[in-house]
Amino acid sequence: MRNDKPNVIVEKTIDFSIMTIKYCELLDQNRKFVVSRQLLRSSTSIGANVFEAQNAESKADFIHKMKIAAKEASETLYWLVLCERSEGYSFDMNLKEKLVEINKILSRIIATTKGITPFLTGVLLYLFSNFQIFKLAHYLWSTI
Repeated sequence: MRNDKPNVIVEKTIDFSIMTIKYCELLDQNRKFVVSRQLLRSSTSIGANVFEAQNAESKADFIHKMKIAAKEASETLYWLVLCERSEGYSFDMNLKEKLVEINKILSRIIATTKGITPFLTGVLLYLFSNFQIFKLAHYLWSTI
């Protein structure tokens, strides 16, 4: 891992993991063991994968590890939403907000590393979706 300058995503995921550990300890005190363990595993895995990606063997390996971190972030969001919506669970909205921020950063890192800017992604999706509509209209017209 590079030590010459701060790495925002590494720091944010470590801070998020520490916050989640404290929250899971609170869940354990309230005997919410199943959700607590699942949340603890997925939330700390985000930072572990980001941390591991810093020493990736290749660009493809880096992207793969960041994608795993993004998938773990998605699972973590699921467990947090369950806590938010379930009766008898204390919930800290700050955790969810931090996770959304981490998710945005991960998405940006993955897209940038692949060489795709968010604007270009939007343009490609727009063109592709219009092309599919054009093909469908052409197909329907030719069958009449």
